[in-house]
Amino acid sequence: MSSRPRAEMIEATRAKLLASARQAFGSLGYAHTSMDDLTAEAGLTRGALYHHFGDKKGLLAAVVAQIDGEMDQRLMAISSQVADPWEAFCQRCRAYLHMALEPEIQRIVLQDARAVLADSKAGEEQCIETLGALLSQLMQAQVVEAAAPMALARLINGSLVEAALWIANAEQPAQKLDESLGGLQLLLRGLRREDAPPSTTGR
Repeated sequence: MSSRPRAEMIEATRAKLLASARQAFGSLGYAHTSMDDLTAEAGLTRGALYHHFGDKKGLLAAVVAQIDGEMDQRLMAISSQVADPWEAFCQRCRAYLHMALEPEIQRIVLQDARAVLADSKAGEEQCIETLGALLSQLMQAQVVEAAAPMALARLINGSLVEAALWIANAEQPAQKLDESLGGLQLLLRGLRREDAPPSTTGR
């Protein structure tokens, strides 16, 4: 007998738990989410939750990893639609800050994950790798000053994450976004070589 049906059932169970958890964490928050209610909503048992994720924290970590992956895909899609490599990089950075206004990302990634998960920064590695690759390309094209791409990627990512946390936890997040975008423009300007080829957007 093929193991495919069983594998599909396992994946379906995991997907149901993730979907229910994501909805609950996003609307109620981690602290106010009941595992009994969550598993009942998914039509599953707490045993299934423990089997797949270990505990409530493990479930949160899986939800955060899923959202982080989606964020990176969205950012890659945004930058891939822009022909000018420098403007694509800048748009990616700006888009990340705009995501801090999205309720689900605010609550799950920028609030609960930071408070609950000791290794909440693990999901940033994919974004850092992508930033490093983009920076390396810009250096090779003599658009950005030469430096260690991964070191620079971590510095930029750290700045973006701290700004996103500031935005997400502010009483007036839209205002903090505007202020952060202004500061980001100054930081990005400092990366660009004075003799870099002109951007197609003029920035």
